[in-house]
Amino acid sequence: MRTAGVSVPEAVREIITRNRSIYDCMKMNVINYSALAAQIRPEVERETGRPANPNTIVVAIKRYADSFAAGGRRPDPGVLKNARLSVTGGILDIRLSAEEVGMEPAAILSKFAEATDKYEFFRMADSVRFLAEDIESVRRVMEELGGRRHHGSGLARIKVTIPPERAPPDSISYIAEVLHSNGIELKNAFFSDDTTTLVLDERLAPRAYEILRSDIVRAL
Repeated sequence: MRTAGVSVPEAVREIITRNRSIYDCMKMNVINYSALAAQIRPEVERETGRPANPNTIVVAIKRYADSFAAGGRRPDPGVLKNARLSVTGGILDIRLSAEEVGMEPAAILSKFAEATDKYEFFRMADSVRFLAEDIESVRRVMEELGGRRHHGSGLARIKVTIPPERAPPDSISYIAEVLHSNGIELKNAFFSDDTTTLVLDERLAPRAYEILRSDIVRAL
């Protein structure tokens, strides 16, 4: 679970990775960092919960761009050596605004914990996100909290866990590039120090899993 607001670099990476057009422009090095920073600044501020200096966003964008291999080539697949994969289908991606619900994030979390123990919780600045199984008890809580309008269904979750000692900064761009180059679009993506959580169409999940698994096997 992520229980604290994200940093500016984390927000920038997540926003770019789940936006295919921006991602492709960055990969081809045909994007103006200052213009992009101005474009995504409102979203960065929503996710971090505080004002963001444009120059700080530009630096975060440049650092993420630097993680791409020169010439548009993918990084060495060795970045996924000893990584572990798990895939779960039938997932709901639920967004709840604490202000709309009228409850503190901790209270919202308790409600979901009563419904299921199989979920992930991401706390943003002005909302909370849950990745949870699409089961009746979860939908009851979601309806009780007014989150019926703010969710995506028919989704799957793939977790890629890389040993901390082998979690290089370009692993995120590598995972995104592998999937994008195979025509697999992400609905969302969440990052921590050693885990990347991918949210995608459930129909694409088996293929995405096999693509990443094959890369892990090749890296051994």
